[in-house]
Amino acid sequence: MTQFIAAVTLIVPDYDQGIDFYVGLMGFELIEDTEISEDKRWVLVAPPGSTETRLLLAKASNEAQEEVIGEQAGNRVFLFLETYDFDGDIAIMEQAGIDLLEDPRTESYGKVVKWRDPFGNKWDLIERH
Repeated sequence: MTQFIAAVTLIVPDYDQGIDFYVGLMGFELIEDTEISEDKRWVLVAPPGSTETRLLLAKASNEAQEEVIGEQAGNRVFLFLETYDFDGDIAIMEQAGIDLLEDPRTESYGKVVKWRDPFGNKWDLIERH
């Protein structure tokens, strides 16, 4: 039996703010944006070329959810974005003003940099050797 993780929920303060950042600045693809109710949407985004795992952008709907925006991983890196063009992606991120939390570095497995989205979530951008 083949299985894969289809989506990971990422709580955001607003659907359109999430789309603006991930699709508008990061170049992710908007896979789906379907209205479920007056105040709820099913919004899936994914990095270009990704065929399986998506991010489900979920608007915080109560105080408890609002409190964990950007802290879903307890202040650790939450998501890992792999690339085949680390230097090109870093240049785009710097030009877009994305918050790089450190200087890019080389590890035994490849190049990596920690960055933060505008909602407080920490990411690693990785290009493996």
